[in-house]
Amino acid sequence: MTEERIDKWMWATRIFKTRTIATDACKKGRVLMGGVAVKPSRTVKEGDVISVRKPPVTYSFRVKALTANRLGARLVPDYLENITPQSELDLLEVVKISGFIDRRKGLGRPTKREGRELSRFKEEAMDDGWDFDFDFDSDDE
Repeated sequence: MTEERIDKWMWATRIFKTRTIATDACKKGRVLMGGVAVKPSRTVKEGDVISVRKPPVTYSFRVKALTANRLGARLVPDYLENITPQSELDLLEVVKISGFIDRRKGLGRPTKREGRELSRFKEEAMDDGWDFDFDFDSDDE
C-alpha cells in the first residue's frame, strides 16, 4: 500500500473517533497539508506532514506508515509521529486549567454555592416586612 485516503488514515490512527468526524473536519478546512486545506479523498503517503486544528490547539503529525484498518492504541506510534510544537501543547494545559477558574457567569446551571446565595436572597426579601397583598377592589370609581 503506497497511498491511503486522509480521512480513513486519521480514523485508523485514532486522531478522530469516527471516520465521519474525520471527513467533516476535512470539509470544514481543519485538516491541512502544506498549509492548504484538503478534501477527505486526498491521499497521504509516508513522510507527509498533516496539521489538524482542534481548537485551541493545532496538532501536527508526520505519517510513518499507512494503514486502512483501525489500530489499537499501543500500535499508533508505529504509524504516526506527533511533531506538535511544545508551545501548542502548553496552550492546551493553560486552557484546561483556566476552564475551571474562569467560568463565565450565566452559563449553565448555577453552582451549589450560587444556589445557596440565591435562596438566602429570596428568604431575606420575603422576611423584610413588605406586604405584597394589593386590594384591587377599589371604590374610587
